[in-house]
Amino acid sequence: MKRWLKDNVAGIAVVIGLFALWCAASAFDVVDEEFMPSPGDVWDALVAVNVYGYKSDTLLGHLVASLGRLLAALAIAIVTAVPLGLLSGLNKHVRSALNPIIEFYRPLPPLAYYTLLVLWLGIGDASKITLLFLACFAPIYVACVAAVLKMPASYTTAARTLGANTSQVFKLVVLPYCLPDVFTGVRTAVGVGYSTLVAAEMVAATSGIGWMVLDASNWLRYDVVFVGIFVMGFTGIIIDVALKSVERRIVPWKGHQ
Repeated sequence: MKRWLKDNVAGIAVVIGLFALWCAASAFDVVDEEFMPSPGDVWDALVAVNVYGYKSDTLLGHLVASLGRLLAALAIAIVTAVPLGLLSGLNKHVRSALNPIIEFYRPLPPLAYYTLLVLWLGIGDASKITLLFLACFAPIYVACVAAVLKMPASYTTAARTLGANTSQVFKLVVLPYCLPDVFTGVRTAVGVGYSTLVAAEMVAATSGIGWMVLDASNWLRYDVVFVGIFVMGFTGIIIDVALKSVERRIVPWKGHQ
């Protein structure tokens, strides 16, 4: 614990400073309290949403709904983007076939094609999970391709010289080398997916943290908006910490290549 505090003293100081600034802004009415609720108002809203819920469900229920959509999309993205990304890195023909599609849709704002997904897949979770999947797929795919392309050719040459076949080269050389970048891509995908969550839940949804934030903003319930933002932020941190913990166990050689 002491070591963690020592390593993160600057970050802790920044957080405390921002909180103090928020308290001061609320105390001196720098911004209308209707648009910037005080920390006390946000805390009261957090308790109220936990106990009484917000419209259709409690805070936990909204969070579970959102995480269910996000994690389902992330799992599908990992299962598809990792093998396709590694294969594209190894094979220029596969890369040339997939790159135009990825590079075309990757810069598009999610709302640009979400309406089409709703028309094709309906207003249920299928369209929302598909939108989140598309948002998560590109960062993982790009990270995998870049990892393979930056790998020194001498690694695979040495393995083949020692008698390794194609399968063994991939399993024992390519995959271990690329895993750190794969995890980086997954962590990036979580951030992108979470930022797309509001868009995914804004059409015909009645649950989810993203929907709660959007609905509360429509009704000028900015205390609830702040609650939703903080919950999304802290949940994102928890997911990222969990991914880092898994990465340390699976990829202990990261940084020692």
